[in-house]
Amino acid sequence: MELHQRIVSAPVDFGAVRTEFGLASDYPSEAVSEARDAVDAFAGTRVDRREIALVTIDPPGSMDLDQALYLERTATGFLLYYAIADVAAVVTPDGPLARESLARGQTYYLPDGTVPLHPHELSEDRASLLPDQDRPAALWTIELDENAEPQRFEVTRALVRSRARLDYAGVQADADAGRLHPSIAALPDFGRLRIEAGLRRGAINLRLPAQSVIRDGEQTGLDHWQLVIEPRTAADDWNEQVSLLTGMCAARIMLDCYGSEHVGLLRTMPPPAATAIESMRRTATAVGVSWPKPDTAGRMLAGLDPNTPAALVLMSEATSLLRGASYTILNGQPPETVQHSGIGAPYAHVTAPLRRLADRYATEICLAHCAGTPVPQWVRDGLTPVTDTMRRTDALANKLERACIDLTESTILAPRVGTDFDATVLREANGTRPAEIFVADPPVLAKCTGGPPEGKRVQVQLAEADPATRTVTFAYPAPPADSVPYSQP
Repeated sequence: MELHQRIVSAPVDFGAVRTEFGLASDYPSEAVSEARDAVDAFAGTRVDRREIALVTIDPPGSMDLDQALYLERTATGFLLYYAIADVAAVVTPDGPLARESLARGQTYYLPDGTVPLHPHELSEDRASLLPDQDRPAALWTIELDENAEPQRFEVTRALVRSRARLDYAGVQADADAGRLHPSIAALPDFGRLRIEAGLRRGAINLRLPAQSVIRDGEQTGLDHWQLVIEPRTAADDWNEQVSLLTGMCAARIMLDCYGSEHVGLLRTMPPPAATAIESMRRTATAVGVSWPKPDTAGRMLAGLDPNTPAALVLMSEATSLLRGASYTILNGQPPETVQHSGIGAPYAHVTAPLRRLADRYATEICLAHCAGTPVPQWVRDGLTPVTDTMRRTDALANKLERACIDLTESTILAPRVGTDFDATVLREANGTRPAEIFVADPPVLAKCTGGPPEGKRVQVQLAEADPATRTVTFAYPAPPADSVPYSQP
């Protein structure tokens, strides 16, 4: 039997996944026409802020640029300008584009391409915050103190112009070399302060290995795909804090104006059950991790080396603390919760309107509250159907991502049934479910029979890899070499 053979890539067809989940491919022609001919409905009333040297930070090659930022140090702390693509200004309420985006809910990401919320003519052109282009935006102005805590914030419609399109790896390299773009020179200090503020609030940041499927550029002919662990840089975390801060400010605006307008759309998550916390504490003890009573789960996790088996085990179990995320409408009735327990504060989605429908509506609410004007009736009327769409499509997006990874895993591993692999046991079997393991090469999260011990590094054998059912199963302990047939590729 071959041991630890290098597994690179395999041809994978994601067309069946698209068909199975009923993903629309083409946009209706009338919606495309509206996107192509889109004009700014608020062109005559915008404040001109093109003097702000905004920049975007996105994955390489991205064209649907929702956000652009400018961050500077001040005598009292920080000043943040955060421009968000003003999608509502170029989409006619009740028009064909609005109706189609209501049905889609969000952009779906597959390895071989996206199924977009909006036509490319809008999301990658007319509304995208591309560099050196005048664009309509909802411009957030947030003043922060020396601890990066917000003191004053507002959002208004503005005309903006991005100066540069940056990516995460480049920003990280520039930060390491001390040559960050002047518009984000303060980002590392800001990001570190905001991360610490999140830990004080009880926020939970999981650093489990993030599987991705990417095209294998060394292969020719049929599309070959490989599984990778996407590297997460400090720059990713710093930039994430800008979006989280803006969402928290948006929620605060909605809640502060709640008594007069009775309108809001929050992203909420209930607090974790006490039993889940108790279970995590028992697991921490079992894997030898100290968890002082005063420390939150988020602070305990933040102190772990993510490359250790104990950290992988605890972060895997911590997913049980982050369940029940939903959208909550503020409509005059006291909601059950306004908190997002994973963030440790009230929060709203407002920073990705090109890719997520709810952000268009939440942004309009904040714009109205800041301007002292009534929330548009189309927003009020749309909150319930938008919330229903987001709940449905969030579930679909999660299933779709898992299906693409499962298909790639099972296809790549199919010729290797009978091969031994090194693995870390994330969860032991509990009688109702098998154990779960993480194999680093190729990066695979999978079920494992045989009761491997939690938190240990073990050797397992690939027992099943079936692309037809998208199933991968390992066995522990690995059977003797002559007991399992090995299929050569």
